[in-house]
Amino acid sequence: MALTRPYSWEASYPEGVRWDAPVLRGTLPGLLAAAVAKFGGLPAIEFRDRQISFAELARRAALAAAGFRRLGLARGETVAFYLHNTPYHPIAFFGAFQAGLRVVLLSPLDAPRVLAHKMQDSGARTLLASNIPGMLQVAERLLAEGHADRLIVGEDEAWGTPSPGLPVPAGAIAWSAFEGGEAVPDPGLGPDDVACLQYTGGTTGLPRAAMLTHGNLTAAISMLDNWSASTSTPFSIGVGDRVIGVLPLFHIYALTGVLLRALSSGAEILLRPRFDVAVTLDDIERKRATVFPGVPTMWIALAGLPDLEARDFSSLKFAGSGGAPLPAEIAVRIEAATGCRLGGGWGMTETSPVGALIPTDVAYRPGLIGLPVPGLVMRIVSLDDPTLELGANERGEIAIQGPNVTPGYYGRPEENARAFVDGWFLTGDVGHMDDQGFFYLVDRKKDMIISGGFNVYPAMIEDAVYEHPDVAECAVIGVPDAYRGQAAKVFVTLKAGAAELTYDALKAFLKDRVGRHEMPSALEIRDSLPKTPVGKLSRKELSDEEKARVA
Repeated sequence: MALTRPYSWEASYPEGVRWDAPVLRGTLPGLLAAAVAKFGGLPAIEFRDRQISFAELARRAALAAAGFRRLGLARGETVAFYLHNTPYHPIAFFGAFQAGLRVVLLSPLDAPRVLAHKMQDSGARTLLASNIPGMLQVAERLLAEGHADRLIVGEDEAWGTPSPGLPVPAGAIAWSAFEGGEAVPDPGLGPDDVACLQYTGGTTGLPRAAMLTHGNLTAAISMLDNWSASTSTPFSIGVGDRVIGVLPLFHIYALTGVLLRALSSGAEILLRPRFDVAVTLDDIERKRATVFPGVPTMWIALAGLPDLEARDFSSLKFAGSGGAPLPAEIAVRIEAATGCRLGGGWGMTETSPVGALIPTDVAYRPGLIGLPVPGLVMRIVSLDDPTLELGANERGEIAIQGPNVTPGYYGRPEENARAFVDGWFLTGDVGHMDDQGFFYLVDRKKDMIISGGFNVYPAMIEDAVYEHPDVAECAVIGVPDAYRGQAAKVFVTLKAGAAELTYDALKAFLKDRVGRHEMPSALEIRDSLPKTPVGKLSRKELSDEEKARVA
């Protein structure tokens, strides 16, 4: 069965949404310039009660662009960001593009070895960090070990108090000395130029970079806007809206769904370094935030408030949950308290991360991820032969085409050959499509774990566990976690004569080897681990055993 228009999902679209609405592809400097032209003096970002207008953001980005050029960085080179949520992020982000550079967004959750891999793999030799305790020391270590040639440090105290900022270390370049110089001429970027090397898990266990172009990211915004044309959904945002920005900007969900979408729409971002229940409630009740994109762990924390029903959520017009499945009972309680139906859907780093969305008037069904957004085509293909398209209600792998889909992984020709078949990107997710065009996710072809909205890859944890001198064999699976949705559980066999290995001892061993989001929640010592007929450790059998035990 070949997909042809009209696609089955078009009849299920909310009123006013058209699949064939024009999808605009441009550049990120163009996105900012258009926003400044429309919203110049309006606030774009609020951080520690200080407002930054669209015009000021553009002015500071131009100074950053001049600073990058003054350091000798040329068009097409790569700069790495190791930042929490701070105004330095959007300023440097747009400044880098105005200088014609590519950006790598590093996660503060990553272990130093993973950060070093991403620096080396991407070719980034310039690292941007801030003087936040903990992160600054890691950035210094990357510089000292030769993974970067230069370190630029943003002074957190420049954005007001309270600030935990440390002194800028010797050998680093303070932001106040970095920004500025001669105006940078237009680098002549186009939609097909790579904007971000956005890392996601690899089949070998090492992260690989999805190349997200300027056209991918701007198309994703346009596709979300086209979905917002509905007269029956509160998904649209614009001037006067205040968007809570607690999702980390290094993650594609926040990068597209918060930063780029808010800026392109004229909304104000209430930028926060991290999620805090009290601060978030203040942003809603006192600062009258209207939009709150979150992840399940945030909603679980709010749902646990003893006085939830007494709080004032009247300013919210849209609340979303993404990154991982949300427990139904949490969604029901939040909707009852806020009056907002928590929007849901599906996407991935490789799709910038737009994919499918669930209309707000559609009842939740197990596994439902929604309808393809306008301009996107999704289909189900055979797990054995990805060239074979399957019919309605047949289970297979989700394949996708659209202007928001990455052109491939950076420096990974063999993986690109596996990921793309006949122009379709194979997502690795197993699901089906019903007769009305709604898609469902039923399993993961890969063994990825989603913990608190972050992707966790068993092979990376296994590699770190195997470094323990007493471990003979190791396998990692995902297990249910009441707070994070999923967490990693480690199964090991010990070498002959080894001392007892406790969970606390393993955590201490892994502290500098895995990220916080990757830290296992449980350890089980076994005499042997199940294997496949060809001798490989069987994660599937362990998962089946764990499900049976829980049941």
